[in-house]
Amino acid sequence: MPKLTDTQTIILSRAATRPGHLAMPLPEGLHGAAAKVAVNRMITNGWLEEVDADMRRGEPLWRETGDGHGTTLIATEAGLAAIGIEPVAASDTPKPVAIRAGTKQAQVIALLQRPEGASIAEIVAATGWLAHSARGLISGGLKKKLGLQITTQKEQGRGSVYRMG
Repeated sequence: MPKLTDTQTIILSRAATRPGHLAMPLPEGLHGAAAKVAVNRMITNGWLEEVDADMRRGEPLWRETGDGHGTTLIATEAGLAAIGIEPVAASDTPKPVAIRAGTKQAQVIALLQRPEGASIAEIVAATGWLAHSARGLISGGLKKKLGLQITTQKEQGRGSVYRMG
């Protein structure tokens, strides 16, 4: 897997969640020469592609080409693969996203898939995270971004137990 900067990872991760894998708008604070250098390097590596922007649909512009036309940026299949995501067509219904093996997110998913599920304390022990980070991954990363179905149930002696179901 190629070595990506934090900025490149953020750009590609956001593009992976947008319809058409649109890479625009770029992260807040990335503009001017820094944006141009980052984007040009990503285009050179084949991770982003510059395409005509659909002005009628209000697609954000990367640059103007004149006569009321412009270009925008989209993540390529190679760009998505660089962050470990299988290309998935964006739609209103959540579709499965490939989870990179060996990551803490994959560890948490494995814990939640067990029949006994996992409590926040068990997730914290397995990952070394703080409790609020574990809860944030469950609600934001797994439920919202990946569309996974996760249930919660209070159990005697364990507190809230989370399961994938």
